[in-house]
Amino acid sequence: MNRYVKIHPDDNVLVALTDLSAGEQISYNGSSLVLREHVQAKHKFVLKDIPPDGPIIMYGVLVGKAVSPIQAGATINTANVKHESSAFSSKKASFQWKAPDVSEWKNKTFMGFHREDGQIGTANYWLVIPLVFCENRNVNMIRKAFEEELGFSKADPYKHYVHQLAELYKAGKTEDISALPFQAGISSIINEPLFKNIDGIRFLTHEGGCGGTRQDSDALCALLAGYIHNPNVAGATVLSLGCQHAQADILNEKLRALDPGLKKPLIILEQQKEGTEPQLLAKAIQQTFLALVEANKLERKPAPLTKLVVGLECGGSDGFSGISANPAIGHTSDLIAALGGSSILSEFPELCGVEQELINRCVDSKVADRFVQLMRAYARSAEAVGSGFDMNPSPGNIKDGLITDAMKSAGAAKKGGTSPVADVLDYTEYVRRPGLNLLCTPGNDVESTTAMAGSGANIILFTTGLGTPTGNPVTPVIKISSNTKLAQRMPDIIDIDSGAVISGEKSIEQMGQEILELVIDVASGKKKTKAMILQQEDFIPWKRGVSL
Repeated sequence: MNRYVKIHPDDNVLVALTDLSAGEQISYNGSSLVLREHVQAKHKFVLKDIPPDGPIIMYGVLVGKAVSPIQAGATINTANVKHESSAFSSKKASFQWKAPDVSEWKNKTFMGFHREDGQIGTANYWLVIPLVFCENRNVNMIRKAFEEELGFSKADPYKHYVHQLAELYKAGKTEDISALPFQAGISSIINEPLFKNIDGIRFLTHEGGCGGTRQDSDALCALLAGYIHNPNVAGATVLSLGCQHAQADILNEKLRALDPGLKKPLIILEQQKEGTEPQLLAKAIQQTFLALVEANKLERKPAPLTKLVVGLECGGSDGFSGISANPAIGHTSDLIAALGGSSILSEFPELCGVEQELINRCVDSKVADRFVQLMRAYARSAEAVGSGFDMNPSPGNIKDGLITDAMKSAGAAKKGGTSPVADVLDYTEYVRRPGLNLLCTPGNDVESTTAMAGSGANIILFTTGLGTPTGNPVTPVIKISSNTKLAQRMPDIIDIDSGAVISGEKSIEQMGQEILELVIDVASGKKKTKAMILQQEDFIPWKRGVSL
């Protein structure tokens, strides 16, 4: 195993792949240096002396500048390096792409749910959603009524544990409580599922719809419309109070923009018209049950891989993410693009510093200009509230080697592979073109995955170096660890380990191919992801201008 690596020929730093000791001699490309201090795995040390204001180059791009002299063999950190990124402008060069060989997958299919509008679902869900936070309680009442009775909920091991503790207390055995072990394996289905072809009912509560800006309520309606239109969704029950900003006719308008014929069944009930709460809930439950009967008639059938729409996400990133997990799913994205499918790269604050590369990869100047406009508008809105992209890295990112936003971004952008940028989408816009799509979202994991599902992703690949327990209500989320230690420490959330890239046992291409095979199995319903098993169903709409 290599103990350190230079990612790009132009870099002036090396990345430690394992802990390195102070005084150790490092040899690289015929030259050598002595480490001036201990270097933890995932962190970086410089190859030559760097003066104040000197550039820090990684992934072949500017990721920071020295704030004080840094001697060859010394580590870079938040004390001696500040964020700096290259400027960007309009498309400057034509782009030629050599697509990977996909002959192995040309005739492969996945078993999906065929929708009337031509989309193919990798799952079959029914949605129950509120148009305003005032209806959250009613949505949760419907959840309680449906989940256990229809076999969509599992026995809760934590509830069982509390029951055991309570029994010890009632028996006067308080001294035994601290010694009672927790049994994590109790998670069986409470009742046998009634509807065999329905993967579940998803209840999407939120805190929006009224009281904020009209921009936020309109964006919420567009997001909810995207969820209803998502190929993994059979239809939806929508609860409205009646007087809120997010009106049912706005939702219908957004839905008709996606599907003029409104082919999916949609139940919309307004509490202020229906009367009492029991009247509203009984009607919602009855109509939803009858809709589930119809949705259950749909069965999985073969579908071409061109119907895959794969979201590309990272969260809890570390210093290995950009050299293992991210480029691995980047290769998966390239394979999907070459097959005629679609992928989505989001998190615009984490594309800071690599804008020009992405601009030059755009299929034409119109697409490139859209990206420039959205990036600059987002940066201005962040600065207007006293923030900026440079504030994006979290304490966990920094602790594990990602010390500037540009450094984090250069590694995060590897999720997008090397294919041309087919389209650039604003928040809530839906994927229409095959190939790589850039979607304007925050870097916040859940806000970003929430947005990708709303833009049509029917599978999401999620890389993590620190461990992030995130899923999505309607789109299966596959978790890829950047390092083997994480996969061994948190096996309950990790689906596939890309640490073999770090150890040198597998190439990025081999890892990307392995991930594609898992995508096909998950899309076919043959395998459930860890996020699905744990029922991680995170949903956070973006309040624009507030989040990075």
